[in-house]
Amino acid sequence: MNDVHELFHSVHQLARQMTKALNDALQPFDIYSSQWTVLFLLKTKGSMTQKEISDYLAIEAPPITRTVQKLVANGYVRQVKGMDKRTKRIELTEKALEKYPEWEKAVLQMNQELIQPLTSASKEQLLLLISDWNQQLTIRGKEFE
Repeated sequence: MNDVHELFHSVHQLARQMTKALNDALQPFDIYSSQWTVLFLLKTKGSMTQKEISDYLAIEAPPITRTVQKLVANGYVRQVKGMDKRTKRIELTEKALEKYPEWEKAVLQMNQELIQPLTSASKEQLLLLISDWNQQLTIRGKEFE
């Protein structure tokens, strides 16, 4: 590809469209994509510190703090003392665990609608390309820490 700018512009546009679609799918539940990302992470990985969430998602601390505060206010997560009393772990509440299947169903339906036009081979190729690129960027990011 001769125009690297075009590639990155397309990736950014795709990310924006996917975020908008996710926000639309979650709108009936009064949840935004940034909140869903944290909820999904906690559901799949278990309780984490805010630092661990921030590092895993490659998002700076202030936006994660705001997102966690909103989720606490909505009763979806709680902060509990970790083994080290100086750290707090974030975990899903019973309320979140009850509602999670509804949220996940809406997200999975939206994902299916977005990916539907692609062939199985295209989906596999896309997953390999994105996974490899993401891994390379993660390694590169660790070199600069």
